[in-house]
Amino acid sequence: MLVQQQKLQLSSYSDLYDLVIPKDNLLRKINELIDFTFVYDELVEKYCHNNGRNAESPIRMFKYLLLKTIYNISDVDVVERSGYDMSFKYFLEMTPEDEVINPSSLTKFRKLRLKDTDLLNLLISKTVSIAIEKGIIQSKSIIVDATHTLSRSNPISPIDVLKERAKQVRKVVYSVNQVKQGSLPPKNENNDLSSELDYCDKLEKEIGSGLALSSLPKVKEKLNLLKEAIEDTKDHYTLSKDTDARTGHKSSDSSFFGFKTHIAITEERIITAATITSAEKGDGPQLPELLKISKQNGIQVNTIIGDTAYSGKENLKLSK
Repeated sequence: MLVQQQKLQLSSYSDLYDLVIPKDNLLRKINELIDFTFVYDELVEKYCHNNGRNAESPIRMFKYLLLKTIYNISDVDVVERSGYDMSFKYFLEMTPEDEVINPSSLTKFRKLRLKDTDLLNLLISKTVSIAIEKGIIQSKSIIVDATHTLSRSNPISPIDVLKERAKQVRKVVYSVNQVKQGSLPPKNENNDLSSELDYCDKLEKEIGSGLALSSLPKVKEKLNLLKEAIEDTKDHYTLSKDTDARTGHKSSDSSFFGFKTHIAITEERIITAATITSAEKGDGPQLPELLKISKQNGIQVNTIIGDTAYSGKENLKLSK
């Protein structure tokens, strides 16, 4: 059951925040700048309102994910750090003595509660409104372009993630124990996802079995990121072809299987709109929608800047 987010409760220890968290601390400034109730409004229908135990506040859970992204750490480590890092507790609107959540609750929120939620446009809209309110956006132009995203069912993408996480683990282990260079499992040298998963499993177990090594904070953080990547890949990866993805072409002799993210930004580099299409879709037809969303988000547009992909007849009429 969901109840409205409670603000930071005062306790006899609350004054510690003013003593130990500087005024220019990033998390303090984010808390002071942003009203996160928009997250509650967006996710309220994802919870039952009259049955079950009280749920963790979606605002707090969303803030956990922000911390996880800002500091590039796993679910386990962001929760653990929130137990002793006063800036984290302040950001999460907890009292210094409050207990933290179980990491599995954050994993569940990340995988289930955010499903089918259009967080991309929600966050863009919120960012633009803050930028306008603070006078950051002064220009009346938008710049349009598109980026390529590989499909999750494409074996290159998850393998790249696993290989990078495994590389980070090996690097940090070697920095504290060079002897380990000869005793770790041999690296996977092919692009087969199953082989890479098997290697990462062996690497995680080998390092995790050494208590002295795996308990070192910098090793533990990288190891937990690897474990999380393994679990996420096993949960989400499918051997069947992504039915929504398509093959697109970067050039006449270069292609990719996946999607395109079409974006509009101001001259101040603030993203004002984004749309997602399959990879074979052209950039130009997305211009009207990008312009429409940008205006809905409060942007005054006098000029549109884009490459020749947007120079179709209808777009020229629209921009004129």
